[in-house]
Amino acid sequence: MKQYTFDELVEIIETLRSENGCPWDKVQTHESLRPCMMEEAAELLGAIRIYKETGNAENMQEELGDILLQAVMHSVIAKEEGLFTIEDVISGISEKMIRRHPHVFGNSDIHGNEALLQNWEEIKKQEKAEKSWVDSPLREIPPELPSLTRAVKIAKKLDKLPEYHDAQTGESRIPDYEALSDELTEATGETKRLLQLLHAREEVDKQELAVYITRLLRTICQISYRAGLQPEQLLFDDIEAIISQTE
Repeated sequence: MKQYTFDELVEIIETLRSENGCPWDKVQTHESLRPCMMEEAAELLGAIRIYKETGNAENMQEELGDILLQAVMHSVIAKEEGLFTIEDVISGISEKMIRRHPHVFGNSDIHGNEALLQNWEEIKKQEKAEKSWVDSPLREIPPELPSLTRAVKIAKKLDKLPEYHDAQTGESRIPDYEALSDELTEATGETKRLLQLLHAREEVDKQELAVYITRLLRTICQISYRAGLQPEQLLFDDIEAIISQTE
């Protein structure tokens, strides 16, 4: 099988986008390709799962190729629009990795995971301060993320960044385990009360029920953050287990 180079891949995409290229590829835009990237990212996650379960990496290789295709396609379109090139993309990510790892590529003597993470966050904060499209550190977390994942990232921002701590006490806005336990108990109790009314076929304000379910979801996400867990993955695994039990 012929081994193609990265430059040849770029040329293939440019040919597909050319006047005599593929009718579908020629008309694609950044906006029209958004669903494709979402689907390819999900398929790559599936391929990683398949590799974990079977040890077969063939599907993962294929899906990584599809992700790379999307990156090159967007870069080729951007070049046509006079925005940037694939070379700019490669240079940008290379510079970012060097900049964010001064303990590897620079003279920094920072050691320890906690110190390294704090320095990483500080470098990111400096980078974002120069971006005119970032309204706030919380707004830089894309709404396109699954909500459970986004909630954990929001909790991390609120916990780590000084500007989101109480101005007088300096305490984080994310409750500690004791406060989270109290919140979980209260929200669970109110939810149970409303469910009992539903069970008795009494009328219940669905909006009130929604409020408590939301509180439960938010609290669970904050607990997951505190415990270093990923609720999105936990729920995914549980759904898969349920499906497997019914097959």
